[in-house]
Amino acid sequence: MPTAGLVIIGNEILTGKFPDENGPWLIRRLRTLGCDLLRISIIPDALDEIAEEVVLQSARFDWVFTTGGVGPTHDDITFAGVAQAFGLGLEHHPELVAVLRAKLGDRCNTAALKMAEVPVGSELWWDGGVIYPLTVVKNVCVFPGVPSLLQLKFEKVAHRFVGVPLLTRRRTTTATEPEIADTLTEAARRWPEVAIGSYPRLDETPIVVIVTLESRDEAALIACDRFLRAAGHGLE
Repeated sequence: MPTAGLVIIGNEILTGKFPDENGPWLIRRLRTLGCDLLRISIIPDALDEIAEEVVLQSARFDWVFTTGGVGPTHDDITFAGVAQAFGLGLEHHPELVAVLRAKLGDRCNTAALKMAEVPVGSELWWDGGVIYPLTVVKNVCVFPGVPSLLQLKFEKVAHRFVGVPLLTRRRTTTATEPEIADTLTEAARRWPEVAIGSYPRLDETPIVVIVTLESRDEAALIACDRFLRAAGHGLE
């Protein structure tokens, strides 16, 4: 399955000025696509931090998604950080310059053209007939930080990240985790291709434990589910 990492860039997230909306949305969306998200990092608007995290994730995963830091202001340095990660220079991409000039007209000043200054050799993805393309550097997709724009752009290119979605089962019991632990351990031993999660909900009355099963192997998922239901812990 395709794997992915996410780099959320912005001092405003780390300082609590704005909540992160892009991470939760991408977690859900990638799951439905069958693309396994394996790491999320939230880092400041700092050149070395961006470059370091991009290098790490690019080497580990099929895809890296960055969010934020692609506007015209002084703290928008994501393109520079990605360029540093791969030892590339920056250049004004002629297609991006043309789009900005056509859209902004007389307002297309030096600050606006900063948004067209991307790592040398960047690809532009025009999927879905977008007005402004997505910039991609090697396996790094550079998304805007504004949630509505990110979602719009992601949906246009989502077909590129499709894998096999996970199949899931969810059971609930009033038994405690210590009471069901041995049964879950045995199920995990028998069906290693099934990911089993156990999550107490202490704010509910009565207190319950939610057990989740996830797998791309339907036969294993069904067998594991049947085993847990027959174990006598009230997993329903």
